[in-house]
Amino acid sequence: MMVRVAEALCNPVIRDQAFCIRWKEDNQFTTDAWPLLEINMQDPRKFKINAYAFPVYALTSLSWLLPVELCPDGSEVMHIHYDKAISPLATSQEYGIEDPRISCIDGRYFMTTCCVSAERHSTMLYVSDNGLDYVCRGILLDHQNKDMLLFEGKINGAYHALTRPLGECYFASPPSSDWHPGAGIHIASSPDLLHWKPADKAFLRARKSSPSNVKIGGGTPPLLTPDGWLMVYHGVENNRGAGIYRSFWALLDEHDPLKILRLEDSQPLLEADPLLTEGINHQLYIKDIVFTTGIAAHAEDFILASGESDLACRITTISREFFSK
Repeated sequence: MMVRVAEALCNPVIRDQAFCIRWKEDNQFTTDAWPLLEINMQDPRKFKINAYAFPVYALTSLSWLLPVELCPDGSEVMHIHYDKAISPLATSQEYGIEDPRISCIDGRYFMTTCCVSAERHSTMLYVSDNGLDYVCRGILLDHQNKDMLLFEGKINGAYHALTRPLGECYFASPPSSDWHPGAGIHIASSPDLLHWKPADKAFLRARKSSPSNVKIGGGTPPLLTPDGWLMVYHGVENNRGAGIYRSFWALLDEHDPLKILRLEDSQPLLEADPLLTEGINHQLYIKDIVFTTGIAAHAEDFILASGESDLACRITTISREFFSK
């Protein structure tokens, strides 16, 4: 399991300034100060800098990745590999590496990550032969694509991926439409896992009948089952904070992933469970969030790995029979 570790300053606000952490090219870390009168700190994960005519943010933490070895059923931590940690190595990652998604394709492990910097908001690829030692292959997408997930296997001779390009401008759906405007999940294909062509046809957007009334995005890499490609994704509902994040799922046609065989977006597969963080409630800075990013088969079950309220790692076991046509 690859764990995202987000480290924040103990005292981010000193007198009339707020501070954020940044990596520098000399492999050192520094902090930048912003006047409190020029920022909005409503979201605990980031603050908005009001000096610009367009949205500009600074993060309240800097993220890096930590491999954690679990027992086969995911119920026990066997080893924490601090010596294999993945941290920023380029200015395109100066504000951290987030949201790793790992797909096993032909015996090799391919991990997409979201990298954040003032230069760009990008997706970067890491490759490993053993699931532990990763080599960076560089940027795949740089148009604010936070949720790129590789299908675990080729389809009609090509690699495929779920993508989720973001933007600050969306156009309204017709009033009679079943869909909300906003960020949705799309599909792209590639001959080599490095060069990607988006599909011309739209794939999946938030339905008005679903509690996901803000946006949706990829969760787990699509996994091939006897009933088609299984994908678990997240949907976001408005609230006064960062939003309510839940996990939903769908089955896609084995040979044409743009064809949705079953879509379960009315009842969540997973929701945040306050009992899971009861012992660490004093550390909570955000709630109502479960963010599922990993899946693995074990015996008759699927093991799902999720982030719980941006504070803990959650393991959920669900029978394979549950995900069927």
